[in-house]
Formats: sequence, C-alpha cells, structure tokens
Amino acid sequence: MKVLAALSGGVDSAVAAARAVDAGHDVVGVHMALSRTRAEHRTGSRGCCSIEDANDARRAADHLGIPYYVWDLSEEFHDTVVTDFLAEYEAGRTPNPCVRCNEHIKFDTLLERGMALGFDAVCTGHYARIDVRDDGSRELHRAADAAKDQSYVLAVMGPDRLARSMFPLGTARSKAEVRAEAVARGLGVSNKPDSYDICFVADGDTKGFLTRALGERPGEIVDESGEVVGAHQGAYAFTVGQRKGLRLPRPASDGAPRYVTAVDTARNVVTVGPETLLSVRVLAGVDVVWLAPDVPCDRPTPAQVQVRAHGAPASATVTRDGDRLVVDLAEPMRGVAAGQSVVVYQGTRVLGQATLAR
Repeated sequence: MKVLAALSGGVDSAVAAARAVDAGHDVVGVHMALSRTRAEHRTGSRGCCSIEDANDARRAADHLGIPYYVWDLSEEFHDTVVTDFLAEYEAGRTPNPCVRCNEHIKFDTLLERGMALGFDAVCTGHYARIDVRDDGSRELHRAADAAKDQSYVLAVMGPDRLARSMFPLGTARSKAEVRAEAVARGLGVSNKPDSYDICFVADGDTKGFLTRALGERPGEIVDESGEVVGAHQGAYAFTVGQRKGLRLPRPASDGAPRYVTAVDTARNVVTVGPETLLSVRVLAGVDVVWLAPDVPCDRPTPAQVQVRAHGAPASATVTRDGDRLVVDLAEPMRGVAAGQSVVVYQGTRVLGQATLAR
C-alpha cells in the first residue's frame, strides 16, 4: 500500500513512519509547514512547526530511507484553524484548535492531496486504535496507553477519513516504549520533548494572543444578581469555569471563590458566581460527526462522554437526532463551555462527536 506519512519532527511520527515501513508499505514522508513564520525557533516544548521541527523530520526520513517533502499548508491552516479559533472566542465560545486541525488539515487537506497523488492512506503518530470489523468497516478506539490517548481529537474525522488512516502507535503501551524504540532504531528525536499548548500560541499566552488579534474591548464583570463587581479588557478572553485572572477588586460576600459562569460577547459582559452555578446535567451538541452507523443512538442510549482532551469520561444517556445530540449526564458536570467538543464512547470505542451549543 502506498502510504503518506505525516512527519511533524517529533518522536511519535518518526516511529509511526518506521512501523509503516516495517509493515511493508511504500512510504513517503511529508512535513506540513503550518506556521507563517517558519524561521522562528522552538521554545522548549511549546509550539511546533518551527525550523528545527522541519529539519528533524528530514533527518528522520533520511534515516528511514524514504522520500521526504515539505508541503506549505500555512494559508490553509490560518484560514481554517486560526480564523476559527478567533471567531469562536469572539462569539463567546471555547474552541479546541487541535480538533479543527485534525478535521481541516491533517485529515482533509493532507488526505485530499495525498489521494490526488495516488496514495492509499495517511499515517500519523496519533495514539488511537483502528479495529476492522468483519464487513470491512472500521471502528475508532482509545489507544492502549490511556495517558496518551488522542481519540478525543480524532473523533471529528468521520468514517470516510477513518477508512484511509493509519495509527501505528495505537497499540504502544507507553510513551517510554516509543522513545525506547526510537533509540533502538537510531532516530535522533528519541529525547525530544513533546509539544504542548496551542501550537500557534508558542509563548502560551492565549489571552495576549487574543488581545493582539481582536483588540482591547473594555467592559464589565457582573455577579449573578447583575451587580458590577469588576472590569475587563475583552469578554472574548474569558471562558466558562475560569477562576484565575479575574482581578476582582473585592471578594464575594461569603468569601468563596468566584468563577466565570457566562460570557456574553454581544453585550461585552462577563458574569461570575459561585462554583455551584457551574454544574450542568444536560448538554446540547450540534454538527454531529458519527462513526458508528450500527449504533445510531436515535433513542436514549447508555454511553460515556468526554468534553476535554484528557478529561475523565462521564456516564450519560445520549440521543442523536440527525445533526443534533442531547446528552443527559448521570452526574452533574462542572465548567462546561459552548464550543467544546463532546465525544461519545462505548467502552473504548468512539461512537461520534458534536460541538457543544449550550
């Protein structure tokens, strides 16, 4: 099989490509250049797509003896992932840019170009498993290593993209195992730190990034009764459940911490209140992507749901109605914000995904 291996410059994608080569596939490596300022240097483990990452990807491809190319997808990345990130925050929602990147770049633009060039599949270093059913259809499952599982951010890919994807690290028992394999193979990226945070906010200052892009918009912070208790420089920079960074001039009357309970960017008002106001029992999702046609959930179905990439799964009953999803939680969940992804599981299997509307 002709396989296009996405090489980020990290240890995971390098070992994944090596395993694809070992499996006998005809592998070609490609590095996705996503940053408009690729000459910038990496800061520790923050960010990605730097000049060091491109060089590390090239060295990995050379070591594996596979062809290597760099594809400039920076405009596509900016016009979809970054633009969506800013628009969602500006609308008072809390997006997950990794979900959007997997949807629009890694398993849309990359896959589309790969198929046009005659490739059969895309191989990445994601930690997730694909199980093939007797009828040839595919199921997406959590990785063997729960600590590294990335099925949450992959759920948005849909069945067609899943059918043309390979995740060779899904069966890895730990990241330590992958690093040890990289050492044994002589791959120079074996000790490279994992990237974290939002890749296009390399300094980790999301609020500063939003302020620079959207500008300051001074407004009021009010409590649950509507009383003004503070001020802000832009409601878009706050998210439901946030406690730090409120800079309120005085504490609540009972001395308890206050949290963001609502963000109204149309009025430019942030509402704060006690922790008890953050708990919800029902979630409503839209833009459903369903991976399990054999489990339609068109009637209340027991399942587990997850609303953060590394959050704990919560027991729930889910009902799917076309492009909408209703989740009735068994126990209240705290600090859930519109814009987050809710992913539905049964055991290790991913059934589908939706974007929280409320």
